[in-house]
Amino acid sequence: MSKLRDLEITDVSCCPPLTGTVMSETEAAELAKVFKAIADPVRLRLLNMIAAHESGEACVCDLTDAFELTAPTISHHLKVLRQAGLIEGERRGTWVYYRAVPEALSRLSGLFTPQALVSTGI
Repeated sequence: MSKLRDLEITDVSCCPPLTGTVMSETEAAELAKVFKAIADPVRLRLLNMIAAHESGEACVCDLTDAFELTAPTISHHLKVLRQAGLIEGERRGTWVYYRAVPEALSRLSGLFTPQALVSTGI
């Protein structure tokens, strides 16, 4: 017989109750699509390059040079990031300039901010 079965649990309130905002199933499904978009190493690098660009936006010509991939492959990865709502693009002549969507990035980073830090302003 297991010793664990012999233990009597008298106090099940070992931890404080969950508080704060808990995401819904719908929100979790939506966010899973976003995480799936950035789960690819190429897309993660593209998003990082766009978000870190000093002007706040990056030309597709700058992005394609950083990879040993074809232009159509880079375009596909950028399309996935656009569909996930992480970036937006603007055509200027023959080039497309991409910029990160700040609200989308804030939403992602907010998921991993401990509630205690948020409520205390730290």
